[in-house]
Amino acid sequence: MTKQGTKPNILVVNDDGITATGIKNLMEVMQELGNVVVVAPDSPQSGMGHAITIGKPIRFDKVDLYEGVEMYKCSGTPVDCVKIAVNKIFKGKKPDLCVSGINHGLNNSINVLYSGTMSAAVEGAIEKIPSIGFSLDDFAADADFSHTKKYIKNICEQVLANGLSEGTLLNVNFPKGNNLKGVKICRQANAKWMEEFDERTDPYKRPYYWLTGVFENFDKGEDTDVWALEHNYVSIVPVQFDLTAHHAIQALNSWDFIGNNDAKSGNAGTTVSAPDGINLG
Repeated sequence: MTKQGTKPNILVVNDDGITATGIKNLMEVMQELGNVVVVAPDSPQSGMGHAITIGKPIRFDKVDLYEGVEMYKCSGTPVDCVKIAVNKIFKGKKPDLCVSGINHGLNNSINVLYSGTMSAAVEGAIEKIPSIGFSLDDFAADADFSHTKKYIKNICEQVLANGLSEGTLLNVNFPKGNNLKGVKICRQANAKWMEEFDERTDPYKRPYYWLTGVFENFDKGEDTDVWALEHNYVSIVPVQFDLTAHHAIQALNSWDFIGNNDAKSGNAGTTVSAPDGINLG
C-alpha cells in the first residue's frame, strides 16, 4: 500500500502493443489514480505466454504518444516489459500497482496460460507487486472500452486499499456491450480450445497451416468465469503462479519410486503443509 497522501506509482503494460486502443483506455483510467509509467511491446505479442527474450538484445526507447505520460516501447515480450520496467526504469523501487491490458479478446478459463496480457501481470506478482490483468471480449482494433472504465477504476482502488496475498493476482474479464450486471468473483472454468489446423498450400506447393478451432466449455457450474461472462457479469478470478498440484502429493508419496524412503518405510502419504487457502483434499 502507498503512504497516505501520496499518489501510487502505477506500471501499465500489455501484449497488443503500445499503440493498441486497449492500453490507451487503461492508461487513461490509471491517470485518475496515480503516477503512470507505460512500458509495452513495440508490436503485437498476443499468445506469447510467459516467454522471455534470451540470446538477443532487448531495446527500449522513450516515446511521446500521449502528452504528460512517461511511455516506453520495448522490443521484447510482455514479460520482458515488466522486467525492464522494474530493473531499469523504476530501478528496483517497485511500483505500487502493475496493470496489464486492456486486452483485445478474453483471457478466461484456459486462455490464462497462453495470454501475454496475463503473463505480464503474473510477472508483476512474481516481483511482489499487486497485479491485475484486464481483458475485453472484443478483438476489434477500435473496440469500445468505455463501459469497462468505472469497473477498472473501482477494482484498482480496492487492490490499492486492501492489497493482495503474496503470490496472488487478479484476472479480470469483461463482456462486450454496455448492459453489465455487476461483478462476480469466480473460479476458472474447465474449458479448452478444440483445435484444428487449416492446411493450405503456398506457391511452391508446400503445405502450411493456420491454427483454428472452437472454444468448448465442459463446466456447467454457475461460479465460473465463463458462466459470468455469458450472463453479462464482469468476472474476477484470483490467480496464483504456484502450479504445484498439492492434492496429488499424498498419492504420489505412495508410489514405489527408487530412493523414495518414505514409501519403503511405510511412511507414504505423510501430510504435506500447503500455502494458506490451498485445500489438500
